[in-house]
Amino acid sequence: MKHSLAATAQASFRARDDKWYLGAGDGLIWAPPFPQWLDAPGFWDEAHLFQYAIRPLFTVTFLTEGRTVPVRCLRRRWTPAALTLDHALGPWRARETRSAPGGALASEWELRNPTARAASVDVVVWTGVDGASLAAADVDREKHALRFTREVSDPAQSFGAYRSELSAPALPPRFDLTPFYDRWQTNGRLRDQLHLEGIDAHGVMYLGLQRRFPLPPRSAVRFAASVALALEGGRGGGGGGGGGSDRPSARPPDRSRASDRPGAAAERGWREFFASVPSFRCSDEYLDRHWRYRWYGLRLNAIAGRIGNYLHPTVCEGIGYFHVPITYSAQCHMRELRWLADPGWARGVLRTFLAHQNPDGSLPGRVYVDHLRGTDFYHADWGGALDALEAVHPDPSFEAEVYPALVRYAAWLLRTRDADHTGMIDVVNQFETGQEYMSRYQAVDPEADRIGWESRIRLKGVDVTVYAYRLLRALERLAERVSVADVGRWREAATRTGRAILEKMWDPAAEMFFDVNPRTARPTSVKAAVCFYPYGTDLADTRHIAGLARHLFEPAEFWTAYPVPSSSVDDPLFNPDAEWKGKRHNCPWNGRVWPMTNSHVIDALARVVRLHQAEWAGKLGQLFRQFARMMTFDGDPDRPNCFEHYHPHTGRPSVYRGIDDYLHSWVNDLIVSHVMGVLPDGPRGLTVWPLPLGVTRATLDGVRVAGRGVAVAMDGARFRVKIDGRAAGEGRVGDPLTIAFG
Repeated sequence: MKHSLAATAQASFRARDDKWYLGAGDGLIWAPPFPQWLDAPGFWDEAHLFQYAIRPLFTVTFLTEGRTVPVRCLRRRWTPAALTLDHALGPWRARETRSAPGGALASEWELRNPTARAASVDVVVWTGVDGASLAAADVDREKHALRFTREVSDPAQSFGAYRSELSAPALPPRFDLTPFYDRWQTNGRLRDQLHLEGIDAHGVMYLGLQRRFPLPPRSAVRFAASVALALEGGRGGGGGGGGGSDRPSARPPDRSRASDRPGAAAERGWREFFASVPSFRCSDEYLDRHWRYRWYGLRLNAIAGRIGNYLHPTVCEGIGYFHVPITYSAQCHMRELRWLADPGWARGVLRTFLAHQNPDGSLPGRVYVDHLRGTDFYHADWGGALDALEAVHPDPSFEAEVYPALVRYAAWLLRTRDADHTGMIDVVNQFETGQEYMSRYQAVDPEADRIGWESRIRLKGVDVTVYAYRLLRALERLAERVSVADVGRWREAATRTGRAILEKMWDPAAEMFFDVNPRTARPTSVKAAVCFYPYGTDLADTRHIAGLARHLFEPAEFWTAYPVPSSSVDDPLFNPDAEWKGKRHNCPWNGRVWPMTNSHVIDALARVVRLHQAEWAGKLGQLFRQFARMMTFDGDPDRPNCFEHYHPHTGRPSVYRGIDDYLHSWVNDLIVSHVMGVLPDGPRGLTVWPLPLGVTRATLDGVRVAGRGVAVAMDGARFRVKIDGRAAGEGRVGDPLTIAFG
């Protein structure tokens, strides 16, 4: 299975006809969940600039002899770099290439005239802006471009802008509905007028640019239109207080720094990115495709940093209203990004939240680009994610940098969520775990599902207590290097929390870890996927292993056709169809399979396989392979997806939500850790321990651990390891090979 980084990058651009998302890792994406005008020229459906939805952007109209030429899309083809559409325009043919080259959305055209008849075509790039959001003073002419809160720009020959009452509930991209159509001149020009008056601002502001092209027989013309979007105030730190504007503005693309076509620039950016990530090839075509697909999703939802509140590079949770950094998914991003050669991006994910720590020590649940209002709070596995990152890229200076903020967070957590000093952490509403609508909360309050973000319930959560345990152990380890006097404090706190998990949350009769009702100090007996989280720590041992098999591998509980449902099949409120008490919800956790919990459970089961039950490797392989197959359309490995949640019996995704490329899980970290078996130990070295998961051949290259290059090749039952290009050892799949760095 010889391959190169270039070959891997090329394969990453496998074309599809069922996707349309575009982005360049800078906070601007075009990924409308339910596009209404996907085949219409340009970008009429919404884009997102950070958390802001902006619609419409612009469309392109063609006219000849004063009549509009209908455009009919014949075919679509998508890669991460471009959406290519082939159109029919009467007797003509056109190819439109849409791209996001960075800071802009571009529509490039090649219009072909296959006939023997010469023609002249007027091209009008236009938009309709909510008049209430745009005052007359906000529109300026600038070198035949129109500068306003959003701008379309091209070397135009004329322009126009008119205010109009809204004539339809939703403005379609139809030129004959615009004032331009009524005012059209035989010379094709838009009269170079700005008519922005009116008795009030309600309605639509139409803005357009026009250019005429000759179209000789059997020839073609090329042109491009683009809209560049940026926040008012430009780049620079926004500070924690949330100054700046509440609305996005636009600026024309800076062509002085980009001689390439937008599409070529977008393709180059994606190729360079794919060439920079580790390469992985695998005989399992599902894992093979998911590797590249997850890297694509990370860049699509990336934020480059150095703008507003984003001082550091980070990642948004997903598209749509998830296009913002969120704490619950940040732990996932740190685990995935730790395998890049440069740890700056993974560190930036943590820094983004620590930079905006609240005065009481808590961390915001979301960080918006220009304000910190309504950020709420989510629990997250900060300790586990930091340990994972430092194992690959150890850095004492980074540890010293983040230690004080994590100390303040841990102190807040213990002070407010373990005020009774039980060692267990309180959940005070169903939303802060990221897992709403499930029986866990009903066990302590029958009205829990009717409560919002206010603190109205108390549940000692097994998942958040595991997160706290990992954080306290991480602080204990950091203190040994940063603040030795604190070691005892964190060791004592971690020991108390670990003891509570083992003694209070473990039910020996049921052989399962549970949440605890603080009023009774007893386990709730509600079976949820999070009950398996303790198996991913050093707490679970041989006393607990039988319980894992009893519940996880039981089809009547969690071992469904596509494991692992968020709630047990025998839960009274279990529903595989996303319904909660008779109504379908957006984010229910009473039976759907969530990739987030699957990532946790796969890690936990892998730990048990390595330390206690090697014969369960087949079960682990089945779980991981079904996980990968579930996240595809119709089982097609060339059509991977990543929705919020899935059906546990059919594997169907939550397409009714429209939220694909949702980065609320980790996948590539599972591949590196368990398929290829790379278990880093910082500057000391690493253990390579691939597990027999049903993969017959695989290669991993381009990984760096403590600055050393690591490559692993698996063929059948054997594997080989290279460090910095030199053979470092080989072994049998299923057995550990420890390599010490000199």
